[in-house]
Amino acid sequence: MDTESITDFISAHIPELILLIGGIIALLIVYAYLKDKDSKKYKVFMAFGVLFGVLMIFLCISTYTSWDFFASIVIIITGFTLVIRPFREVHFAVIGALLIMVLVYVLLGGLADTGLSFLAEGWPRIRAAFVVGAIAFMIMNFVESLVKLFGKLFNWWPLLLVLALICIVESILIFTGYGSLYDFITGGK
Repeated sequence: MDTESITDFISAHIPELILLIGGIIALLIVYAYLKDKDSKKYKVFMAFGVLFGVLMIFLCISTYTSWDFFASIVIIITGFTLVIRPFREVHFAVIGALLIMVLVYVLLGGLADTGLSFLAEGWPRIRAAFVVGAIAFMIMNFVESLVKLFGKLFNWWPLLLVLALICIVESILIFTGYGSLYDFITGGK
């Protein structure tokens, strides 16, 4: 096989390849987790899963209209599962709120020569930045809690194992021309 035919094959079978590789990575994560969840191998598989999960989500968002709907949903869920796994315990809401608070404080400094110049200095500037940061924290904390809930559900190793197997079976069915797993189960196509 020359380079052009390999490139043609890959571009013609992107969803299948993404599903297969994502399923294999998820299987490796489950295997390494069950063997020793503190091992370097598990952490390497998780890091590789994050990178490939981002790629899965990006490719699905950018080209999902030409893919099977069920395959796109499985790719998005698997990508999310691989990306969120190492970040389940990180509190992004605090970090994001502090960043927004500092940005608001800096941006309010630019109001010195306007009708809102009272917000450009002193305690009003600090209070306004604090209030905006607190509101941002509440919103991001809610979103973070939702993401953690779904992250814990999808990263429960038995569910991750089932998701990995669904990815691999979906990949094989699409590649062999049988359509989607959804079509195979419902008798469609």
